[in-house]
Amino acid sequence: MRKKIIILGVTGSIGKGTLDVIRENRDIFEISAISAHNSSEALINISNEFDPILVLSGRDSNDTKITYSGIGSIIKMLENTEADIVVNGIAGSDGLMPSVTSLLSGKNLALANKETIVMAGKLIMNLAGNLGKKIIPVDSEHSAIFHLLENRDPDSVEEIILTASGGPFRLLPLDNFNKITLEDSLKHPTWAMGRKITIDSATMANKGLEVIEAHELFLLPGDKIKVLIHPESRVHSLIRTTDASMFAQISDPDMRIPIGNALFYPQLITSSFGKLDLTDQSLTFFKADFQKYPLLKSAYKTIDAGGAYPLAFNAANEIAVEYFINKKINFLEISNIVFNILQDDWSIKPGSFNEVIETDLLVRKKTINYIEKQVRK
Repeated sequence: MRKKIIILGVTGSIGKGTLDVIRENRDIFEISAISAHNSSEALINISNEFDPILVLSGRDSNDTKITYSGIGSIIKMLENTEADIVVNGIAGSDGLMPSVTSLLSGKNLALANKETIVMAGKLIMNLAGNLGKKIIPVDSEHSAIFHLLENRDPDSVEEIILTASGGPFRLLPLDNFNKITLEDSLKHPTWAMGRKITIDSATMANKGLEVIEAHELFLLPGDKIKVLIHPESRVHSLIRTTDASMFAQISDPDMRIPIGNALFYPQLITSSFGKLDLTDQSLTFFKADFQKYPLLKSAYKTIDAGGAYPLAFNAANEIAVEYFINKKINFLEISNIVFNILQDDWSIKPGSFNEVIETDLLVRKKTINYIEKQVRK
């Protein structure tokens, strides 16, 4: 019997990579349903190949091929569609409740939506544990750590090391950061991703979110989670054990490898993707510069502060990036906005998913007010 897959965000980079994995393994997987935010034409094109249930979440649709559409459509589909695992490739905080519903409806979760963990880490991990369901990380860094730690005594792990490409501005002098444009920020040297995550890579807010995510996924304090700049993006993360050994996961920067390993779990994927020849390859590593990347430093501080500070970091950054994409603020103002929002008291930890959403909305409202009154005045 083939494993049934639901893909959320099928037209994004994670969704497209998932389709490639399934194309190579049609005897193992079948697609139960797919969702996109607004791309009805893309949904229908994919349906001609795979014949899944179609979900258009961004707006209502009269197309008879689309089974669910509009606000709440993903939740309805997840509640009513049989599947073994959900690939959550939705961008941003919109991915939280689909993650929750996936678990509540009896499905394992292949998670590329890091905001789920950043916003509600302990709640979602406890939910999965209580339901006996797996959360399998799809981000290349967390997938690497997940597999490196599996079946290893936690007490033998001294630290984990997340790698980062350094984005497009790794070699740009800090004095020139005030000249960075939106177009500059979207030129990622390694990965082809959506606009928001590409900008987050340029500011390294994305790596900050990954540090927070690693803290929740692997139950390690912030001082045991390190970041190294690795421009070649071949080493996807490492662990250091108490005997001073280091273990790494190394492959070409191809997201189909961690996606496939999540779908095949507990087996490893067998495929042609990402086979790396290290002959004549150089692998270099550099310390992350907190002056260039203040949002990475802020992310570490939210781990120490606890409460809703990680959630506030994420929400404020999402709003600031949206303003930057719309060319209403400059590049340097993104980190300044997040820093100022984190000066508020976010020490109360939300006790439910509803409280998470309420707090998230409050942070967004405060961030918008701050930008309109203080930044754009």
